[in-house]
Amino acid sequence: MQLHQRRSGVLLHPTSLPGVNTSQPCFGVLGEQAYRFIDFMEQCHFSYWQVLPLGPTHDDRSPYNSLSTFAGNPDLIDNSTVKSISKQALENFYSSHRYWLKNYALFNAIRQHENNNHWVDWPETLRNRDPDTLHTFQRAHKGSIDQIIRQQYMFFKQWHELKCYAHKRHIQIIGDLPIFVAHDSADVWSHPSLFKLDANGYPIVVAGVPPDAFSETGQRWGNPLYNWETLKEYQFDWWVKRVQHALTLFDWIRLDHFRGFDACWEIPAADTNASNGHWVAAGGKTLLQRLSQACDPLPLIAEDLGVITPSVEQLRDQFNLPGMRILQFAYDSDGKNPYLPHNHTLNSVVYTGTHDNNTTLGWYNSLSYEQQQKVQNYHAWPQEFMPWPLIKSVLASVSNLAVIPMQDLLALDENHRMNTPGTITGNWQWQFSWNQISNELPAYLASLNSIYDRIK
Repeated sequence: MQLHQRRSGVLLHPTSLPGVNTSQPCFGVLGEQAYRFIDFMEQCHFSYWQVLPLGPTHDDRSPYNSLSTFAGNPDLIDNSTVKSISKQALENFYSSHRYWLKNYALFNAIRQHENNNHWVDWPETLRNRDPDTLHTFQRAHKGSIDQIIRQQYMFFKQWHELKCYAHKRHIQIIGDLPIFVAHDSADVWSHPSLFKLDANGYPIVVAGVPPDAFSETGQRWGNPLYNWETLKEYQFDWWVKRVQHALTLFDWIRLDHFRGFDACWEIPAADTNASNGHWVAAGGKTLLQRLSQACDPLPLIAEDLGVITPSVEQLRDQFNLPGMRILQFAYDSDGKNPYLPHNHTLNSVVYTGTHDNNTTLGWYNSLSYEQQQKVQNYHAWPQEFMPWPLIKSVLASVSNLAVIPMQDLLALDENHRMNTPGTITGNWQWQFSWNQISNELPAYLASLNSIYDRIK
């Protein structure tokens, strides 16, 4: 599905909204601050709000390491508006979400009972989903399971109300769907045959990426890799339900690590880094064909970053999926660099940077003097300070959709980045505050969206 209109948006995860209390951790939630943020976007004439994955996280707080690819993060629930819930509403919710909710609620209740240990370390009968053991556990822990279901009801109720509010203000939401899921998740526990696991549930091989600019030894993500033959045997039913579910939450979906649909970097599970991995062909073409049949149209954005080959580009273009262009990647080679604005294409999404990048000001400050001169020369030696020259280039690009991280709109430095790939501490914690937004900023951003023809 192509992008046909010039529009712009903001990248901000809900946890980065201003907090509502003084408790720790104090995340943003789906309450008053979220609605105020939508009002801010409307004032600026932005048309898209892009978020990161919304699932419940592990202790590292990474949205890309979720306990479930279907469930919502209960930390995002605005408890100040939670009221008593009718039994009928809960039953209707459970019925419509039974495919994933039954397994997730049971998985989460067992995990809590087992001191949050990884499911491979549970007693064997629970680990291997013995029917009699699970039935006994369900009866004994009905209260905990019902509470988990109530939390999910409240999350989806609040999210859909927020989405409806955004639509009334002509703002669409772009979600994020990681290609892989966490090993310690309801998804892998309940569907082990879909993944390359040994008899005890441990991965045989794990996902990651080869050495690159982010890491000399690559990145060992640790996610189990798919058993593509089994997925095909079941006609990709799990994937179809996953995407259909996501499309009830979002208007567009960013497919994270799109190149993994063409080939995956397969790392022996015993290795501590990604150096000894190798590329293994994936079944992405057949999967996308199946998704196109089940979800027409298929509003997907391909995160086509990293080691991109002609076959990856062919797969993206075969399904008319918009790709991504990152300005921070544009200045390290010659004029043929595909991320430079003069090489952009209509059916693409252009960013100053993503959640994995430094802020644009922080990135610019980290460049050598010669590199800074190259950036300045390309942008005709602008008078404005960073990041505004890159923001204006993003908006001026021929790419039909331009998305700017909130940190860049606030001209924040490297102390405000969301994530540093290859590190495990200090990430996913950034929040903005309303006092960082000047009174003049909304009108200024609205004028830029008008100048560059990105107003609906």
